Amino acid sequence: MEYCTFKKRLPRVANLFAATVLWGISICTPSARAAENDTTLESRLVRLGLVDAQALDSTIEVALKYADTTNFMKENVYGGLTKCFLQPEAANKLVKASEYLRARRPDLRLLVVDGVRPQRVQRVMWDIVQGTSMQRYVANPRWGSMHNYGCAVDVTLVDSCGKRLDMGTPMDYFGALAQPRLEKRFMEAGKLTAKEVSNRRLLRSVMQEAGFHSLPIEWWHFNAFEKDYIRKHYAIIE
Repeated sequence: MEYCTFKKRLPRVANLFAATVLWGISICTPSARAAENDTTLESRLVRLGLVDAQALDSTIEVALKYADTTNFMKENVYGGLTKCFLQPEAANKLVKASEYLRARRPDLRLLVVDGVRPQRVQRVMWDIVQGTSMQRYVANPRWGSMHNYGCAVDVTLVDSCGKRLDMGTPMDYFGALAQPRLEKRFMEAGKLTAKEVSNRRLLRSVMQEAGFHSLPIEWWHFNAFEKDYIRKHYAIIE
């Protein structure tokens, strides 16, 4: 039997060119440019009152999907950002969800792949997908995503080896199979297994118990509050 222990993930190497474009950084050496990018953006998020979720609970794993090129856009649009920043209230709910998960399944952990998404990044994403079949899955920056407020997370579950549990589709899968509202139908049709649906339900259960709101079309996305409440009580992070 393979034995694994939880360990903190190392930060991923950032796309320095993307960092320069997105955050307006101009400095001579690549290493200095990357360092300033990390410091400048993270400092700005902290000044705006956001918190690093892992600083509150080190058992929460983070691997931002838009900080490398393995996402649906095949581009790094986050530059050097590798931490999950959230509004304090959202971060506290995430910590509660992590605690509920460990109480029920000590062998599992939360893996966050997206937290706050500055609106300027939303514009970059929109420009990439506009006019393509993927456009309907990316929030128009004119209205904003709940990620732009620091009040939403994309999250999944990992085991003690850091392996993601099978949810039936990858994250950012643009199709009906990713929709929680259709899970029963797909399971009856043999397109989702009972285990895959059970994994999704476990994730939803601990997130909802902590106060998050799930979406009917994406099993991985959770809002900390209702959308109207978020828009009324929080400002978009530019």
